[in-house]
Amino acid sequence: KIIVETPPSFSLSFLLQAEIFQEFAVQEESVTFRINLSVLLDCLTIFGTSSLPGTPTALRMCYRGYGYPLMLFLEEGGVVTVCKINTQEPVDMLDFDFCSTKVVNKIILQSEGLREAFAELDMTSEVLQITMSPDKPYFRLSTFGNAGSAHLDYPRDSDLMEVFYCNQTQTNRYKISLLKPSTKALALSCKVSIRTDAQGFLSLQYMIRNEDGQICFVEYYCCPDEDITEAEL
Repeated sequence: KIIVETPPSFSLSFLLQAEIFQEFAVQEESVTFRINLSVLLDCLTIFGTSSLPGTPTALRMCYRGYGYPLMLFLEEGGVVTVCKINTQEPVDMLDFDFCSTKVVNKIILQSEGLREAFAELDMTSEVLQITMSPDKPYFRLSTFGNAGSAHLDYPRDSDLMEVFYCNQTQTNRYKISLLKPSTKALALSCKVSIRTDAQGFLSLQYMIRNEDGQICFVEYYCCPDEDITEAEL
């Protein structure tokens, strides 16, 4: 599990199953450490952002234990690069206290539908307004940009809708600047779960299937924009 966060507004988690790796061995029950994200990305792309046809980059990660660096061995075309990344003490992570028992509304949508929404809505808007309701409009995405207001509705019986579970009407706004990082996972995903709790905290869970059919998940948590008043809704 890899967690990236920007307090106090959002948290992004990557959940990688052990089956995705050719070899996966952890001696302790749990190992946690913190590393610099920019340094990690630089190491992972040391051969470039895209491999040549027929020459994929292989990665091996090793961690000896507390106080030791994270070792990355990258091999491409017979060339091996070794990177050592200093590890740091783990810190307390954001706690949105978001669990399945507190979910008020939940929708599972084919990712194609959400990708089309981000392409059609006015992304010059500062916020994305999400309405989830047991009655019409059921699921509505709204923006308020330079070209005016735009709304996109999905009926509960839409072909793109796989699960529709709404207990009450909720309308919340989220800063688009906080949601944009999640669109990278959206582009790779096949399904997305959209959930909210009673306080309006948003959970986006993207299901990503790789070329071998193995599945991993990216979870994104975002707090509602508290600057929006009920009168503005």
